[in-house]
Amino acid sequence: MIPVRKAVFPVGGLGTRFLPATKAMPKEMLPVVDKPLIQYAVEEARAAGIEQIIFVTGRGKQSIEDHFDYAVSLVNFLAERGKNAEIKILKAIHGNPGDVSYTRQQEPLGLGHAIWCARKLVAGEPFAVLLADDLILSHNSCLAKMVETYNRLGGNVVAAMEVPKAHTGHYGIIDEAMRSGALAEVRGLVEKPSPEQAPSTTAVIGRYILQPEIFDELEKIHPGAGGEIQLTDAMAKLIGKQPFHAFHFEGIRFDCGYKAGYVSANIAFALAREELKVPVRNYLNKLSNAGVLDPDGDIFTINLNLD
Repeated sequence: MIPVRKAVFPVGGLGTRFLPATKAMPKEMLPVVDKPLIQYAVEEARAAGIEQIIFVTGRGKQSIEDHFDYAVSLVNFLAERGKNAEIKILKAIHGNPGDVSYTRQQEPLGLGHAIWCARKLVAGEPFAVLLADDLILSHNSCLAKMVETYNRLGGNVVAAMEVPKAHTGHYGIIDEAMRSGALAEVRGLVEKPSPEQAPSTTAVIGRYILQPEIFDELEKIHPGAGGEIQLTDAMAKLIGKQPFHAFHFEGIRFDCGYKAGYVSANIAFALAREELKVPVRNYLNKLSNAGVLDPDGDIFTINLNLD
């Protein structure tokens, strides 16, 4: 079995939900506490044994390249001041020369099209896909657990979670044939079905391990939901031809493609940091007991469950 050595990161989107913050800065560079979203995803991939990072970018994404590049002047500046801890942090970001590569999605034609743009860099190997918007707080790398599953069962593996029935229209939804513990066989996939048509409430979230045959299917796929090339539609074509499993991960997933999810992630990741959890918790406790003005001037109380 060929090991999973490469990971694709689709980062070509415009991030319009976060305007004006994303007018001059990629959405993937928005910080959660003190690290940009994309760095969390790359660190998760590296913790899973990924050796080659492939970014599918678009216009205005230069800062992502700069972030994962070696900053000679900054390192020299820090070295002159004896800031060795900061230098160690920077060196961990960029990895070894040649470990990071870039290709462009020239048109915004959807997630499936973005993945297809990386086909020549993937070069016929199984590969992972990580969506930086889906930030996971967990004791273990979600992708590392998926790689363990792949090493035992082969084929394709997607991360899965339960969602409210009313929200199925926002996700690719899985039709599970059989589930044992955290794993389920996948017998069908539907992109953004209505609650009435959804085969379940089990949704695919932004972690995938895919076989290179997905590129053959993406070549044939016509625009689907939203007028875009949907990765879910292409994955559905592999079911029955190759092993296909859903992995129900442990941890909390934050949808940082939306403002509420992004703000929630900042709070949760701050509370998970040893040096930050006490002051942040104390401040949140103060807010929970205080009257706060909403935009209309009405008083309401923030109810926060911090236990």
